[in-house]
Amino acid sequence: MAKNTSLYFRIVEGRNLPAKDVNGTSDPYCIVKVDNEVVARTATVWKNLNPFWGEEYTLHLPMGFHTLSFYVMDEDTIGHDDVIGKISLSKEVIAAQSKGLDNWLNLTRVDPDEEVQGEIHLALELLRDSQRTGLRCHVIEARDLAPRDISGTSDPFARVLFNNHSAETSIIKKTRFPHWGEQLELELDAEEVTEGASLTLEVWDWDMVGKNDFLGKVEIPLACLYKTPLLQGWFRLLPLGNTEDDAGGKLGALRLKVRLVEDRILPSMYYQPLIDLLVESVISPAEVEDTTPLTMLEEVTTVESRQDVAMTLVKIYLGQGLVVPFLDYLNTREVNHTSDPNTLFRSNSLASKAMEQFMKAVGMLYLHEVLKPIVNRIFEEKKYIELDPCKIELNRTRRISFKGAVSEAEVRDSSVELLQGYLAGIMESIVGSVAQCPPVMRVAFKQLHKRVEEQFPEPENEDVKYLAISGFFFLRFFAPAILTPKLFHLRDHHADTRTSRTLLLLAKAVQSVGNLGLQLGHGKEQWMAPLHPVILRSVASVKDFLDKLIDIDHDNVSEVPQRAVFLPSVTVKEGYLHKRKAEGPQLLTRFAFKKRYFWLSSETLSYAKTPDWQVRSSIPIQRVCAVERVDENAFQQQHVMQVISQDGEGQLHTMYIQCKNVNELNQWLSAIRKASIYNERMLPSFHPGAHRGGKWTCCLQSDRAALGCSRTHSAVTLGDWSDPLDPDAETQTIYKQLLQGRDKLRAQYLESVDAETAMEEEKRLSPSADADADGVERSRQFHERRQAAAARLLDVVMDLERAHLAFQRREREEAGNHILTP
Repeated sequence: MAKNTSLYFRIVEGRNLPAKDVNGTSDPYCIVKVDNEVVARTATVWKNLNPFWGEEYTLHLPMGFHTLSFYVMDEDTIGHDDVIGKISLSKEVIAAQSKGLDNWLNLTRVDPDEEVQGEIHLALELLRDSQRTGLRCHVIEARDLAPRDISGTSDPFARVLFNNHSAETSIIKKTRFPHWGEQLELELDAEEVTEGASLTLEVWDWDMVGKNDFLGKVEIPLACLYKTPLLQGWFRLLPLGNTEDDAGGKLGALRLKVRLVEDRILPSMYYQPLIDLLVESVISPAEVEDTTPLTMLEEVTTVESRQDVAMTLVKIYLGQGLVVPFLDYLNTREVNHTSDPNTLFRSNSLASKAMEQFMKAVGMLYLHEVLKPIVNRIFEEKKYIELDPCKIELNRTRRISFKGAVSEAEVRDSSVELLQGYLAGIMESIVGSVAQCPPVMRVAFKQLHKRVEEQFPEPENEDVKYLAISGFFFLRFFAPAILTPKLFHLRDHHADTRTSRTLLLLAKAVQSVGNLGLQLGHGKEQWMAPLHPVILRSVASVKDFLDKLIDIDHDNVSEVPQRAVFLPSVTVKEGYLHKRKAEGPQLLTRFAFKKRYFWLSSETLSYAKTPDWQVRSSIPIQRVCAVERVDENAFQQQHVMQVISQDGEGQLHTMYIQCKNVNELNQWLSAIRKASIYNERMLPSFHPGAHRGGKWTCCLQSDRAALGCSRTHSAVTLGDWSDPLDPDAETQTIYKQLLQGRDKLRAQYLESVDAETAMEEEKRLSPSADADADGVERSRQFHERRQAAAARLLDVVMDLERAHLAFQRREREEAGNHILTP
């Protein structure tokens, strides 16, 4: 039974941060670490002590974790960035919040003695005979120690302490991965050795000048040594244990949302009955009003979890090749239950959320292709644009004419002209993108168009079938991406205040286009009126675009089950990176890394001098056996990763690639790991350094073929829209939702069905008809079908629960047969 750990966190905003700059403000950003490994960096919010980020991440951690830390930094253009404070959350604290943590938390000071990381490999033995009593500690090696020196390394040594006795290893210079292989022995008095006593091992960084720096410690109770004659293993280094001081809120606070999901994933065969029920709901739907597992699932899904459930269902049906019938089933029910066309898809129903998540899952590359050029242009031009007379600031804009001061009318006229140009560019790109739109999206919209037209055939509702599609396409897909490009990966950074205002005005205009201009002039923002003509002109082209979009033959769209959302030939990620030249004459670092354009698909990682270069070099993805970070000390460069591959003869080859920032590094690491996650020959260990000058810079071993000194992290990935499908993990998520709502389903469907209920249900379904004998019989049959469907679903849920309990018992029994080490 596999373990699946997912950590979701959202950095919402900060408040009352201290001023770090001479101008009385700060330029804050956040760094996020999981067990001291940087996994994310937010954008910098310039000159703001109450910044808003709104950035969210999902991290998949198969090996688990201990601590999640958020560091708030002040960016400085000269010198090192200042640390404002941090928040550390242990796994236990996060797990204790079953619905997740959502709170303001005060920042604490950063204490160097608490900033420890890494593990140490020890073998411990208690020596007791008639002649003597002693402790033998074999200090073998350590890995991933914190860098304490300016070179990015440390000079570590270990010290064993017990009461007043101590012994030290030798000092290993300039490494974070020392190999000692030394035995330290302590002679003890017999009365000192009690089960309540404990042994402490500390690791320090030796400094020639000043005091040594603390690197971490391990405490081992002697009781462990009474249980086993030889205790051996890797031990996590811990801080000194100083109590954290939140400075009474003087360092400010962060609002964070954090949620931990830990699952045990059963073998696939256990989930198949639930998959079969879900498939049956959409391939052979009964009456519209009949109850199915999908309708029951929606009933027990909370508003907070509905988006996650919708995304999970979209992935399940994508994997089954049934995403269009799935969406059609939900949309048909939604349309048939809507009497007023003005309220169609206005709620956060499962149908609405499923369509949103479906567009993100299959349409993000399409969205990037359509919007990225115009969004990049807006960011680069940074024009001052404002239409609201209450917000126009004449000193914010450059002089438009040579007549003197700029007037409000001139600002408004200039803004209208610029906005019209941007909006025209956006709309031209969208309405000209029929051929670029993924066929499966087009078919889903075609089905939606059909259902709405059937439900609202009246001439006065002619626009409803267009509004249903444009509501999703423009209001829930394109407009949000224009408003916050970073959250859709269109940009690496948030927009500045000026650009953000431009994007907001454009998003409002695109929303009006999506509403087919029906609400123009009715709102409070009458100052948007100068854009109304271009919006109305766009409406006609939008209707023509939507007609072309749904003009597609359903039979020509292949919906075959597939492990990944995208076909192998599709490039999942691309962009300029810096590749290190192959081994040869020693070059200065700045000459050793050359700019290259990289493409990643599920089949190859390839690169060339430019995007248009005809000759490409490629690495087959199936030959990748590790994708890891590289220590800064290796090349004296930040944000370097390595892709280790194996050729046909079994020889390992390493390619070093430098990214421009930590977010780009994490995105590429994650993308390549996802593409290679099912490879069979993944390495268990690697060298985080480089082999230079006849030795590894990390562990100082001379043999180029020496085993890696650090364990690989190849399964750690960032969750996003391009994640490979994992039917077992996704079905486990649905099972958990049903398990939580099991009692509600049982009470509603299995314990309250009688003749009176049947009569009431018949009256609800047919209020104008008398509840005659035929009506009662129809209601009875309806409730019997509903009861049978609920019973089948609950039986499957109970079977899965029993399987989980059986596997847990087996795990406990196996654990009891082994001696656990700390």
